[in-house]
Parts: sequence; structure tokens; C-alpha cells
Amino acid sequence: MTILCVRFQLPPTQEAALPELLGLLEEFTPVVEALPPDGALADLRGAERYFKRDAVELASVIRVRSLALHGIDCAIGAGPGPMLARMALKDARPGLTCAVPEAMVADFLADRPVAALPGVGAATARVLCEYGLDTLGRAAAAPLSTLQRLVGAKLGRELHEKANGVDRGRVVPNGVSRSLATERPFTRDELDPDRHRRALLSAAEELGSRLRALDKVCRTLTLTVRYADRTATTRSRTLGEPTAHSAALTRAAYGMYEALGLQRARVRSIALRAEGLDPAEQASHQLTFDPTDEKLRRIEEAADRARARFGPLAVVPGTLAA
Repeated sequence: MTILCVRFQLPPTQEAALPELLGLLEEFTPVVEALPPDGALADLRGAERYFKRDAVELASVIRVRSLALHGIDCAIGAGPGPMLARMALKDARPGLTCAVPEAMVADFLADRPVAALPGVGAATARVLCEYGLDTLGRAAAAPLSTLQRLVGAKLGRELHEKANGVDRGRVVPNGVSRSLATERPFTRDELDPDRHRRALLSAAEELGSRLRALDKVCRTLTLTVRYADRTATTRSRTLGEPTAHSAALTRAAYGMYEALGLQRARVRSIALRAEGLDPAEQASHQLTFDPTDEKLRRIEEAADRARARFGPLAVVPGTLAA
């Protein structure tokens, strides 16, 4: 086991702490790949030799340092490759490392559904299940030619390799992805479009507040709507100008939602992601003489001061005018 997949238990308002936590991992290895908003991959091949400890022992040290220095716990998956480390992470819990030794890869994969394999979507999984290949063990035992006839030559070859534990992925060092995200789950599958819009308003206000707190603006907004049947629809929109203005984010979110044309859709959750973040000081803005827009910006400034003084719950998201 040489690869760790770490998920830090970061509250949504502390995503800005991820670079510091990545720095903690870089004390052990320079080969660290950020997985925003709260995770990372780390290749410990060199660290195992240098520290004379295996990956699981190093994972324990990383967890202790994260708690001691940042007060943040983490869940960790360990495996011989990035794919297996990611899959192991799904079985891990805070304070626990789920490790997949190389000798146990086949047993680890055998009973898992084919949909658990990265890169296998709902449509591909449905086709495989129709032919009785509903687990990775059965997919691994199937002839390569059979898989290629069912899902195509390239995907069939990748599926055959991954189901047999062949992990060709690499950890690619990078910076923190320039994005922020927030999600609004419903307590029950929600049919009411007004409640959908209120969730969008709340999410857009939270993103705007967090962007302004970081002195950032975003160029793209992405909407993800998840439904009761576990499917999802994702739409992205490039904004007219980079912004952290909650009203502009709300208008873009509403526009994408209306374009979906949902008819009595049973919605499980709604998520927004602000992407393409840049420093606010480098952004240019179109001058506006709209008194309503200026009023909203003054309200935002007052709300931001209240949050800075009394905490993030001083202003409840969704209570400002859209």
C-alpha cells in the first residue's frame, strides 16, 4: 500500500483551510494531489522508505498531526493505487484507516457492485447488470471480448483491467482547485418549485458570502440537481463578469434552474459550485447605476460585517432580498 486518499472533516465554512492541510501532507511527500473541497491523494512510496514505516502507520501520524495542529479529524483509505485508495476511503470513518493490501485486492473488489468502480456510470452499470455482470468479481471473470461488445472497446478494456485490480492511475501534484461548493439537501424528496428556488437562493447567498470573505470572485457557476431515483442533472453557466455578488449568483442559478424545465420532479438535493476563482482585486466590473443593485450591495456589506463579528449564523442564508 503506497497511496493514501484522505478526506478531512472540514465544515463547509472552513474550505479555506485545505491548503494548510495539504501542507501537512507535503511534510511526508511532495506528491500530493488536491481533491477539493476536503480531500487529497498522497503517494507515500518515498516516505515509506525514508521514515521506515508503512502507509497505514504514516496515516496514523497524519491523523494525529491534523487533530493536534488544526483540530480536524480525517478518514483515510490506503491502497496500492489511487483508484483502490479512493474506493477504500468509502469504507473508512473519521479516526479509521481502511487499508487494501495488494494481496487482498481481488477479495476487496469481488462482491462490490460494478457501479462502485470509478468511471462506471448508471447507464453502463445497467447494461452490465442486464447480462448478469452485476459485481466486479463477475465482470473480472468475464472475457475481455464480451465486455467490449457490451460497453465498447475502450471502456471494456478499462473495465476489465480495473475489475481485476489493475490500477494505472497516478497521483498528479496540483494546487487547490479554484472552486467552492455548497449543497442544500431536502428532508424529503421535494416537489415544490418554490422550495427549490428558496434552496437556490440560500445556496447562492452562502457562496457569495464565502467568496467575499476570501476576497475572491468566480467566473462560472455550476448547478447540480439530484433526484429521488439517484440520478442527477448538472448545468454550468459562465457569468457575464467575474463576481461575488449574491444577487448575480442567484440570478444565474435561477436561470439554469428554469432552463431545466422540471415538471413535478422529485428533488433530493440542490448544489451550487462557484468555479474559476480569481482574486477580487484583479477583477473588472461593469459600472451600474441601478439603485436596487447598489442597495443590495450595501445590504451584503452589512451582512458580511455581522458575520465577521458574530459568526456565520449571524445572518441566516436565504433571508436577504434576491
